[in-house]
Amino acid sequence: MNILIVEDALSLAIVYAHHLHKAGMETEHVDTGADAIKRLSAGGISVVLLDLQLPDMNGLDVLGYIHEEQLPVTVVVVTSSGSIKTAVDAMQAGAYDFLVKPVAAERLITTVRNAHERERLTEAVEEIRKTSGGVVMQHGFIGSSLPMNAVYRMIESVARSNAPVFITGESGTGKEICAEAIHASSARAKNPFVAINCAAIPKDLIESELFGHVKGAFTGATSDRDGAATRADGGTLFLDEICELELGLQAKLLRFLQSSTVQKVGSDTETRVDVRIVCATNRDPLAEVEAGRFREDLYYRLHVLPIGLPPLRQRGTDILELARDFVKRFSREESKHFDGFSIEAEEALLAHTWPGNVREMQNTIRNIVVLNDGPLIELEMLEGLHGNRSNPVSTAPNSVSARPELRGAPSEAIRNAWPQLTLTLGQPFEVLERQILEATIEACGGSLPKTARSLGISPSTLYRKKEIWAAQDASPTLNGSDEPKQNAAPDAGVGGDTGAQM
Repeated sequence: MNILIVEDALSLAIVYAHHLHKAGMETEHVDTGADAIKRLSAGGISVVLLDLQLPDMNGLDVLGYIHEEQLPVTVVVVTSSGSIKTAVDAMQAGAYDFLVKPVAAERLITTVRNAHERERLTEAVEEIRKTSGGVVMQHGFIGSSLPMNAVYRMIESVARSNAPVFITGESGTGKEICAEAIHASSARAKNPFVAINCAAIPKDLIESELFGHVKGAFTGATSDRDGAATRADGGTLFLDEICELELGLQAKLLRFLQSSTVQKVGSDTETRVDVRIVCATNRDPLAEVEAGRFREDLYYRLHVLPIGLPPLRQRGTDILELARDFVKRFSREESKHFDGFSIEAEEALLAHTWPGNVREMQNTIRNIVVLNDGPLIELEMLEGLHGNRSNPVSTAPNSVSARPELRGAPSEAIRNAWPQLTLTLGQPFEVLERQILEATIEACGGSLPKTARSLGISPSTLYRKKEIWAAQDASPTLNGSDEPKQNAAPDAGVGGDTGAQM
């Protein structure tokens, strides 16, 4: 394992290197963000020990570079600032762990080893995905997009804490799955996980559901009953749709959080409990505070470690991974046989805005499997999506997407009919690769699934390439130069007469 120490204080860097060398780890040292980016771009680094206060830039800028370039490294932030906000900013930017100076030798070694193990497991998962073509589940979620990878890192980071977690996201994005993942990854995993939907319980019963009641406390209370807070003792209490609580009960919840004691309805006795609070809402909690519907003091008590779940429409090819998994699952349940989707159907799935997120997709795929027979899910089976298509598939007579021959890989006749691309040799490989891919995407009418099929590669590869290109174009200095990265040679195009032809 090779660790890069990014620290401008030479004395601290020497101490870190000494501790890690004694533990059998190889280290390198740089003292600026620019040198760190240059070294990382060369590869061969598995773990980065990163100071946030660097002489030329903030360490978060280095984290941003690692995230945008999708570098296979795990980052441990080391800083003198121990505020929760700094920790949250670092974790949201992609840090694996957060250490506050001065760092004990044992803690440093253990954290770096854990970081290296995480990177090794990540590489193993990616290798499984490449070699088997199967779907890999992480923390109960399916998907490997950049937004979801950020969520996975946050889950791993906040699971080590006992501080409250506040999950936000649209309905159907998997907030309860996220809460369960945090519990399962924490030291409380062997103790109960108790979930309460604050919107599904009548207002006059929610207090009893949370804190319990004694016999005779109200009509129908025929015996003593423990509430969710007591049942979750030693574990995690998940409060879904927290913004639906009325103000009076919010005050009692705040008192519970401050005192860690439960008082049953109708009782004068208080019982101490040990629970970790995870809550969620599909609303904007700060807007609820400003509107007077949510207590400001309760908001700041709960909103310590925020996690935002991305909507499905922002998750790229995760859409196809989820759809294929649902097809397999529901095909088994319904004793049907489906091999997957046609290219046109995949384009429809990617173009749909999915206002109901994963829950909407689940219902859509189940409906298709029940009402149709395989082996392929065609575009016409997705009638329910046609009313909400953001990028309709082109049906122009001359467009590549309208050619039925392109359901599979193009035939030789079709390939010969395609326009030719002129390339100028002597350029870096990544420049030539981008020219070829972008020209093929254009020839396929902008359809990434068709492009992938014609080139014999995975659509997810193209989506990742486009994300990398966008990041490079937006931040040219991250490539180690003040000049924007070259996208294409000046004479590259269709129908040229010099250079190599593909």
